[in-house]
Amino acid sequence: MSKVVCFGEIMLRLSPPGNLRFIQANSFDVVYGGGEANVSVSLANFGVHAVYVTKVPDNPIGQAAVNELRKYGVDTGFIARGGERLGIYFLETGASQRPSKVVYDRKYSSISQAQPGDFDWNAIFEGASWFHFTGITPALGDNVAEITAEACKVAKEKGLTVSCDLNFRKNLWTSEKAGKVMGGLMKYVDVCIANEEDAEKVFGIKAEDTDISTGKLSHEGYKKVARELMQRFGFKKVAITLRGSISASDNNWAAMLYDGNEYYFSRNYAIHIVDRVGGGDSFAAGLIYSFLNNYSPKDAVDFAVAASCLKHSIFGDFNHVSVSEVKALMQGDGSGRVQR
Repeated sequence: MSKVVCFGEIMLRLSPPGNLRFIQANSFDVVYGGGEANVSVSLANFGVHAVYVTKVPDNPIGQAAVNELRKYGVDTGFIARGGERLGIYFLETGASQRPSKVVYDRKYSSISQAQPGDFDWNAIFEGASWFHFTGITPALGDNVAEITAEACKVAKEKGLTVSCDLNFRKNLWTSEKAGKVMGGLMKYVDVCIANEEDAEKVFGIKAEDTDISTGKLSHEGYKKVARELMQRFGFKKVAITLRGSISASDNNWAAMLYDGNEYYFSRNYAIHIVDRVGGGDSFAAGLIYSFLNNYSPKDAVDFAVAASCLKHSIFGDFNHVSVSEVKALMQGDGSGRVQR
């Protein structure tokens, strides 16, 4: 079984039931999630040995987050304990023309206060073949960026494949700071994953003939983005998710994979959204799984998009689907008919 290591922040998510607004809420639904944690759960559901590395407070809330990961088979043996608190985010789920809203309460979280000595990367990467992180993690502070760089360096020394989802978050840092820090990390990255905005916000690489606010996405424009990313940083593969936003409730969903020679576009799905948080992470997990299992580039991007399409139908950050379910959709069974 392949071993994949993911490093990042797991957070407590609090959201009003259904489509209630924050000001209407008398209670909150509780789940846990975070970019790399979402990837690790997806991979564990696919039968991969997924190791999740973070730091959580040594209290019942930190333990609850760890237990949630363990429930889905994620290896939590290298999670550090300490610090003050678990980060929280509040999610108001939008509908129709009303967008979803996120409010963060993550300052001074345990992982944001972590130090390099908290993690023994040589031990963590023993027997591993893949390391995954996102642009959210180094954005948590210069200290966490330093830890991420150390992890990348050790991973490359040990011969691991390294993937990164750029995942720009304007609430955590500026485009200027992101470009500088992420630019320094890209020399370690083999597989770069981005959405329709990330390349522009982090590296100033904009897709031509594209307007994300109207859902207009240009295939030719994103070919150029992928090619420029690869030329600038020497990636082996670049994947870009292509979300056409019709409304908060309905999107078109597809992706492109570039391997330096060919561009591979997935099937496009018209999706009615239950929960879009974690959609990009489920795509990243599908891509990693596909590469670990030697899928062709076209099958890899098709599998990843199908996995992510299904995630949009599931409440919470985690993608609770199996390989067989993804393959059924990938091969054309998207009717949604009752299975019995």
